[in-house]
Amino acid sequence: MKLSIERAALMKALGHVQSAVERRNTIPILSNVLLSAERDRLVFSATDLDLEIIDSAPAQVDQAGQITAPAHTLYEIVRKLPEGADVSLSFTGEDPRLIVAAGRSRFSLPVLPAGDFPVMSSEGLSNRLGVDVSDLIRLMDKTRFAISTEETRYYLNGLYLHTVVEGGVSKLRAVATDGHRLALAEMAAPEGAVGSPGVIVPRKTVAEARRLLDDAGEQVDLQLSPQKVRFEFGGAALTSKVIDGNFPDYARVIPKDNQRVMMVDNQLFAKAVDRVATISAEKSRSVRMAIEPGRVILTVRNMEAGQAVEEIEVDYAGEAFELSFNARYLLDVTDQISAPLAEFRFGGPNDPALVLDPSDADVQYVLMPLRV
Repeated sequence: MKLSIERAALMKALGHVQSAVERRNTIPILSNVLLSAERDRLVFSATDLDLEIIDSAPAQVDQAGQITAPAHTLYEIVRKLPEGADVSLSFTGEDPRLIVAAGRSRFSLPVLPAGDFPVMSSEGLSNRLGVDVSDLIRLMDKTRFAISTEETRYYLNGLYLHTVVEGGVSKLRAVATDGHRLALAEMAAPEGAVGSPGVIVPRKTVAEARRLLDDAGEQVDLQLSPQKVRFEFGGAALTSKVIDGNFPDYARVIPKDNQRVMMVDNQLFAKAVDRVATISAEKSRSVRMAIEPGRVILTVRNMEAGQAVEEIEVDYAGEAFELSFNARYLLDVTDQISAPLAEFRFGGPNDPALVLDPSDADVQYVLMPLRV
């Protein structure tokens, strides 16, 4: 294999794929990136056996071939080369190393055979859906903060992507929950989406796909099967296994008749919560909300650090009541509200609260109160 490639193109493609590689691997080949020189392109593949990222970049290929090299080391070398440099990559059977050269710099990297590199099958993938990049970014950004990190309930460790039909309208919906809060975002379902399997996309896959979307064009092709999901972004593609489990019946926990409605300036509320939470106990981060006509009083008591109280004006005309929430969860939700005002809908003191964004009718957030 012998080729030359512009540094910026090499670094961009390597950057896309190398983050799939785990820093610590018991299987040496998984620390490597597969380099495939063909015609006028260099194709990069990286995998952790659960997800695979493929990208390519234009190159001047003098001799086609394949080899694998340490992904993170190669990326760091390319990152530190001068801008605008032409990088040559060469591997011959005579020297069992990949030679990376640019200007007066020359590196020899250990390699492993390309034939040993695992390739993820795309068998069973169908239902190719064309989704606007901006719509997919919105679905992910509005929901992924609520993905659980608790490994015991593994079926919550991902984003539930599925289609629903409500009132004769088909929607593509993303839902995430960790049992303490829930985030839901939806969009008009793309053509062919109805009948597609619902899949739980793993947390790491969501993060990698979201990162790739920043460099994607206007549309991404989405393919789903009961076992896998595939995102195609122009020249790049991400294929991943999905979580094998049943996502809970989330519709049951979304309040339908919370009658106590409070409208509050979102930024003022978020800053006030952040201030009083400064002295909260780290474990519970509990903030007590006393909601009265025209105002909400935020209180945090900590046996060691003291007490914090702050009052905010709100638009609320119902009867007074109190309840507590995790401050971090409140701030995560307010971060997602685009409108100047946030709409809180409450039931009783122990009932889940529904939080809505007046500027986006297609998102909903549910917060479970703390029992303190």
